[in-house]
Amino acid sequence: MTLCCLSTGNLVLLWRGFTLQEFANQCFGNKLDYGKGRQMPIHYGSNRLNYFTVSSPIATQLPHAVGAAYSLKMDKKDACAITYFGDGGTSEGDFHAALNFAAVMEAPVIFFCRNNGWAISTPTTEQFRSDGVVIRGQAYGIRGIRVDGNDALAVYSAIHAAREMAVTEGRPILVEALTYRVGHHSTSDDSTKYRPVDEIEHWRTARDPISRYRKWVQGNDWWSDAEESELRSRVRKELLQAIQVAERMPKPPVTELFTDVYDKIPSNLHEQEQLLRDTIMRHPADYPTDVPV
Repeated sequence: MTLCCLSTGNLVLLWRGFTLQEFANQCFGNKLDYGKGRQMPIHYGSNRLNYFTVSSPIATQLPHAVGAAYSLKMDKKDACAITYFGDGGTSEGDFHAALNFAAVMEAPVIFFCRNNGWAISTPTTEQFRSDGVVIRGQAYGIRGIRVDGNDALAVYSAIHAAREMAVTEGRPILVEALTYRVGHHSTSDDSTKYRPVDEIEHWRTARDPISRYRKWVQGNDWWSDAEESELRSRVRKELLQAIQVAERMPKPPVTELFTDVYDKIPSNLHEQEQLLRDTIMRHPADYPTDVPV
């Protein structure tokens, strides 16, 4: 069971088998989108892959992950929950509440913190004075693992060990992956305004985890430049095809705005739905024409 922040979720879903078409359907909010067009783009979710829908508010997924893990424990499942967050999430109250909740209830949950040094423009030095994040777990009685977040094999090994402890011992684990955010936080962010360009370039060129892993697999003759070029070309075609299909797909009907909250829709929501339909009929030019009424 997985609960994610925005940036980590894509990789987890790809690994578990979420298709490019499913990604595109969600981003376009069409009728095949599992969220039925009611979520922001990239707020993916999948019941099939045990993946909770992504939520933008920082760190709110952490207490949820503990609750999910505790339910797995109550049902005696041979499984655990994992939740991903950044260093900025550790500055939220939900982080501390979740760790204490997990420790007291001995919930099988892995807290995976990707400490990349920056919460948008706020460096970790302005967030906390502790030795990173992992040491905070000790205060709550939670074991911790610190790992080089730019080493794919080390991260895999750390999470493999963390899962073994969480499942077999029925306890929470805090993992801190030390890394660096070479990109801007978002399209509206210019990180060169608050950190030196040469620092960014050093991490981009000398410490890039993808290049590091590629060199290792190529050194073992498991990969080649030709294979990578072919893969990139093929995936680009698949992605463009998925976007075209998703774009042409009809939108969910208006009625889906009112479903999936109550088992039986209450009268006040029926009334609101009718009012919305009446408004759309009176002012059709103010509403999208591709949403079935």
